[in-house]
Amino acid sequence: MNHTLLISALLATLSLAACDNPTVVNVPATPVAVPGPAGPQGETGSQGATGYQGETGSQGATGYQGNEGVQGETGATGDQTTVIVVPAETN
Repeated sequence: MNHTLLISALLATLSLAACDNPTVVNVPATPVAVPGPAGPQGETGSQGATGYQGETGSQGATGYQGNEGVQGETGATGDQTTVIVVPAETN
């Protein structure tokens, strides 16, 4: 009976080892496209259409009031000449 047990264990080991063969997969090389020489130049294309006129922009905001200027110095005394300013006529 010992021989039968030994032979069965040996046969089981060999049959399991025979099933464990790895499968070799050969991946084909990817073909690389090699460009050929350039062909002759094509004809010049036609002129494009003229673009549309853009819209006029909106008016800008009113600016701020400027600062008041510095007060000037008093002028020199005149030579006693009187100047008369006549107001403009109103209708």
